[in-house]
Amino acid sequence: MDCQAGNLTGVRGAGKLSLWPRDRAVYSRPLRTTHLHPTKTALHTSSNIAGLQPSATVAVAALARELRAQGRDIVDLSAGEPDFDTPAFIRSAAIHAIEHGATRYAAAPGIQPLREAIARDLARRTGREIDPAGVVVTAGAKQAIFNACFVLFGPGDRVLFPSPYWTSYPDIVRLARAEPVPVAGDPDRGYKVTPALLDAASDDRTRGLILNSPCNPTGAVYTREELAAIYRWAAGRGVWIISDEIYSRVCFTQDTAPGLLELPEASLDRAVIVDGASKTFAMTGWRIGFSYSSAELSRHMAALQSHITTSAATPSQYAALAAYRAEGEHAAELRAMSETFRRRRDHVVSLFQELLPGTEFVYPDGAFYLFFRVDGFFRDGVNSAVELCRKLIEEAGVALVPGAAFGDDRFVRLSFAASEDTLTEGIRRIARTLAPGSAGGTD
Repeated sequence: MDCQAGNLTGVRGAGKLSLWPRDRAVYSRPLRTTHLHPTKTALHTSSNIAGLQPSATVAVAALARELRAQGRDIVDLSAGEPDFDTPAFIRSAAIHAIEHGATRYAAAPGIQPLREAIARDLARRTGREIDPAGVVVTAGAKQAIFNACFVLFGPGDRVLFPSPYWTSYPDIVRLARAEPVPVAGDPDRGYKVTPALLDAASDDRTRGLILNSPCNPTGAVYTREELAAIYRWAAGRGVWIISDEIYSRVCFTQDTAPGLLELPEASLDRAVIVDGASKTFAMTGWRIGFSYSSAELSRHMAALQSHITTSAATPSQYAALAAYRAEGEHAAELRAMSETFRRRRDHVVSLFQELLPGTEFVYPDGAFYLFFRVDGFFRDGVNSAVELCRKLIEEAGVALVPGAAFGDDRFVRLSFAASEDTLTEGIRRIARTLAPGSAGGTD
């Protein structure tokens, strides 16, 4: 409800709209005390959220913060966000925008300068012409994925995604009333999927595929040839691809991970690209993502968004504008963050090889996670990664995310978005708990 000043006063009879009921008799009716005790009445929720669970990664991070607030010494290696501050030039751009009046609603698909800057950035990275009309700026990449799923899929549709998978994919697909279908990836290929694996999981109701590269939680990166083979499979079946490329510039094999738009044969007829500012620019809390698709599809997604969030926050959009326009020393500052993640990756791998030799893990070529196997440590009443993570946070003070959140409870995800000293301390604690004697005693 939009109310102009003076129209809503809370005083009987004042202005054009009153908070007081027209039926004066309500003031003399006795209160129904059951209304004062809502916990006594069962809450009946819509089937829209049947089976919906809070994000496991968010829940673990919240638990780590709560334990710290209680005075516990917690090494939090669960976070799915860079530990860097947002660069100063980006923060300054937001402050400047606020001080110059950029505090009002923005157009649903985003401010035009930001859509154009994103289009230019995509054009530089892909070598193809990018239409700003296909860009929809969203409140984080998660909303871009939701928009795409809600617009494209519905009851009876099946949507595939490689497993292990990012924790929110199944629930987002369910919210669209479609059926989520995890497809087990090949362990010998970093749990990546192939056309043969996708074909085996498909039927005539298969309408979508969500692909994530670099992958959360494994860090696997699809090569251009692998992407091309999957694209041809999807095109041949008439399947939409939502390509989640949020970690594209946190890549250790080249400057930017191969993306769908780099394929000469790729068409927007059945593809949506999702990316954002969160990981690349250390802007997780600013909530800026985007989708890129055909102009026609983007209009539908912007219309949906106009009824949900209206738009991403206006000051955040101006901050992201500075990030996507970055050149010279600012661009070098952003690249330096990716290089730091590469050094941390090497440090974590070295520590695992030293302190937990023989532990299986996916060697990460991108993102900032180590996905390692823990079922060999199940003993003394611990029979799952969930129980193991509980043991680690209670006994070792280390917060990790159990693989059940990603579709495989034999594994645990460790984030190396932390300083090398923090990583060293955390992994030593893990080793002392899981393999006593391997990490230099119990001091």
